[in-house]
Amino acid sequence: MSIHAVSPLFVGRAGELSALERALAGARTGATSTVLVGGEAGVGKTRLVREFADRAGEAMVLVGGCLELGTEGLPFAPFTAVLRGLVRELGRDGVAALVPGGTTRGLARLLPEFGEPDGDGSEARARLFEQLLGLLERLAEDQPVVLVIEDAHWADRSTRDLLSFLVRYQRSGVRLLIVVTYRADELHRTHPLRPLLAELGRVDWVARLELRRLTRREVVEQAASILEREPSGPDMDLIYARSEGNPLFVEALLSESGGGEALPESLRDLLLAGVERLPDETQELLRVASAGGQRIEHDLLSAVAGRDDVALSNALRPAVAGNVLVVDGEGYSFRHALIREALHDDLLPGEHTRLHTRFAEALERDLSILPVPRGAIELAHHWHAAHDTTWALISAWHAAAAARRSAAYDEQLRMLSRVLELWDQVPDAAERIGTDHVDVLRQTATVAHLAGEYERAIALATAGLAEIDETAEPARAARLLRQRGLTGYDLSRPGHVDDLRRAASLVPADKPSKLRAQVLESLARMLYDDWQEKISTARLAMEIGHEVGDANTEAHALISLTWARCKFSDIDAYLDGFAEARRIAAAADAYNAMLRCAISESDLLEGAGRHERAAQVARDGIAEAERYGVARTSGTFLSINLAEPLWSLGRWDEALKVIEHALELMPPPPYRASLQGLASDIALARGRVDRAEELFAASRSVLARGRFRDQSVLPHACREVELLMARGRLDEAREAAARTLREQDLLASPRYAWPLLVVIAQLGGDLVGELRSVAGRLEAEGDSQEAYRLTFMALTGLSESELGLGSGPESGAGSELGSGSGVGSAADSVAGLDDAAWRLKAWDAAVAAWAGLREPYSEAWTLEGAARAALEAGDRQGAGVRLARARELAEHLGAAPLVERLDAFARRGRVAVADDPVPDGLPLGLTARELEVLRHVAEGHSNREIAGELFISVKTVSVHVSNILAKLGVASRGEASAVAHRIRLFADD
Repeated sequence: MSIHAVSPLFVGRAGELSALERALAGARTGATSTVLVGGEAGVGKTRLVREFADRAGEAMVLVGGCLELGTEGLPFAPFTAVLRGLVRELGRDGVAALVPGGTTRGLARLLPEFGEPDGDGSEARARLFEQLLGLLERLAEDQPVVLVIEDAHWADRSTRDLLSFLVRYQRSGVRLLIVVTYRADELHRTHPLRPLLAELGRVDWVARLELRRLTRREVVEQAASILEREPSGPDMDLIYARSEGNPLFVEALLSESGGGEALPESLRDLLLAGVERLPDETQELLRVASAGGQRIEHDLLSAVAGRDDVALSNALRPAVAGNVLVVDGEGYSFRHALIREALHDDLLPGEHTRLHTRFAEALERDLSILPVPRGAIELAHHWHAAHDTTWALISAWHAAAAARRSAAYDEQLRMLSRVLELWDQVPDAAERIGTDHVDVLRQTATVAHLAGEYERAIALATAGLAEIDETAEPARAARLLRQRGLTGYDLSRPGHVDDLRRAASLVPADKPSKLRAQVLESLARMLYDDWQEKISTARLAMEIGHEVGDANTEAHALISLTWARCKFSDIDAYLDGFAEARRIAAAADAYNAMLRCAISESDLLEGAGRHERAAQVARDGIAEAERYGVARTSGTFLSINLAEPLWSLGRWDEALKVIEHALELMPPPPYRASLQGLASDIALARGRVDRAEELFAASRSVLARGRFRDQSVLPHACREVELLMARGRLDEAREAAARTLREQDLLASPRYAWPLLVVIAQLGGDLVGELRSVAGRLEAEGDSQEAYRLTFMALTGLSESELGLGSGPESGAGSELGSGSGVGSAADSVAGLDDAAWRLKAWDAAVAAWAGLREPYSEAWTLEGAARAALEAGDRQGAGVRLARARELAEHLGAAPLVERLDAFARRGRVAVADDPVPDGLPLGLTARELEVLRHVAEGHSNREIAGELFISVKTVSVHVSNILAKLGVASRGEASAVAHRIRLFADD
């Protein structure tokens, strides 16, 4: 009879194995899929994954495990293991060829084989994350890929963040399946993995599997497979009662009972029993290995144990044969973490300290035994566990630097925090690490900011400022103030600009320096109240940046300078500034500045009404973001700047595709809110009110959690009023409008205030007086704002010369619509006109403005107002022509509510629209469109000129002309024109 250590038969997991196989089958067809596999220790998670991998067929299975290191896991450990395995299989160049953007500098943070990593900062982590996901997606182009992350309960925050990114940003159509295992019994109430599991559980394509314990029948099958015979009933009763169906405990109990000895009383004794049967020297080596963690390299264990390769291998062979250790690449792993934990917990206090000291000393002698940055981080762990405060502080300082190289900012923050905790226990700490306490505080504040620990960053910077004399050390104080100011900005904390101003005043101005350029650039970027100060500060930062060779700062300062100086009415004069900033940034590979340039330029172009150019700049910026590996961060922000001009141009379906793609990438909440807001606008314009409200509620949940600038707040307020109006809840709409007028300073943001005024003006009532007052003081700069101003004037009857004081033509002779805008020629002086004629001129001026900007929805909307004004003025034919054009535009956009309003108005007013017969016996049997074409023919216009005036094709004009000739019974355009003049068809015009 033989006894197998592990059951050859895979028992009791048919359902779970089938679920994983179904997930892989879905992934093969491009269905996005992630499976979270939970269960208590020993229940069989690793065995399940191994059996699944053996059945995965042609799929590439990549496995990486999280490594326990004290209370935290090793940063990015599973992904480093996966990447190292790929390099072994494909070679460095083979992996590099698959990385999006063609550069591996992001991956260099995990494996030194890929060269030197790119610059630090929040963008570095984003680029690393995107490159890893891009690499997996490229691998999946050739064959399905299964990524297995084991023991996620040990994952550090950096690993959890990357795992969340990979799961949430999976794209459909990519043959990628992600499987994550974790110990469910480890997840106490405050365990950091719990919120991640809850978050991922809400993602549509994430499924959860909980491995249960085995039933008694399944335990009998497992035991029979291990023993190669059916166990007796009494034995099975005892084993099942003691194991409670945990497969690992069943194996251990059978192993012990097979020797005929009494079963151990405790779980610890049970797990150690298999170890205690091994030779003494093997047991000793296992105790040594337990201090090294779940997995330990052969060379490191050899150095710590003081044995050569042959002696070490001979001593460990019984542990491998006894299934206590398993060979794992170039090292060893305990068959189960519970065995290592039992061994480590069994160490006496003195043994614990001595073993961790031996590990630390071995790594001090040769840190290259372990890969970068693992060596430095494990060294810090061992010195800390050995309770050697001096070397714990020194090694933590070096480990922080290694973690920064990997963009593992949470681990770096933990190491720097340890340095601060140990500082007072090491009298010569400053000499030991080569810097003082204030500099450690500053660096820790910077890293806390990068890690998203904003409050802590501010507290650390404040503590650093308290330790220094600004007068004696102005530069150091400036660095701390700059850091606190930048963090305060991200928190929308009052006083952040004051911190930056103070920092700028402290940096010596007598000699140009990189610090002064950076402080001034940060200040210039944050200034919004004083534009002259912003301009002068940005210009000085740019000049200093250029002088000291800091191209990144120079480019950012030039962007701020161009932004501050730019006028919507003369935008072409400032575009060269963006081109120069882009050139400077490209030469220095400062991709963050390049992307910010695309963001700023596209936003200004859109504000100026240059929609096509804005869309192109944003699209080019998105392509740059993809090349630099930050499509899911900076790229999603640029998606906002692409969707907005597409909305303006009436290319709504295209805009929705951009929005949907960006939302699939799970952008940061503020970006998501802006995208959802634009999607809400389209849904509302198309009559999908429920969908619009759903999107609005989602964006509101984000905006309610912080303080945001007018570019977010005012469009959101505008949507709220429009949604309430669409539901017919006009009283609530007026309340919301009044609240916005009361709480927001509209004069500070004309670009976003004018659209709000136009929406609120549609409510009429008591609000109109206040609106007129605001409009009378509100600047209208550039064609887009001028178009809104003209629309507002038409809605409220407000004249040019008496904004805020009167209404209609009575308010003063000599007033002009659209004066100084370049789009107001449709309505010159309106002195002496009656109310109806004045309103028609006002609406036509607004229509002309929107047509000039090529914004079809606004043009159609104002054409509706113009048609009503034309009917009121007695021009039924003109009303029909305007309604026809409005309906044509609205139908093309799919703006169903507007189409319905136009049709209802045409019916009530008995106005002919497009090619409908003209009511009331209007002459010659012509349609409204044919009458309009004949008007232009009579004025001597060519078909091409008519097409341009009516925004229809030349071919359509030709068809209308042929119909006109047939209906008039004439042979030429000249004869048709003569008929029109003879019967004075257009005499009233």
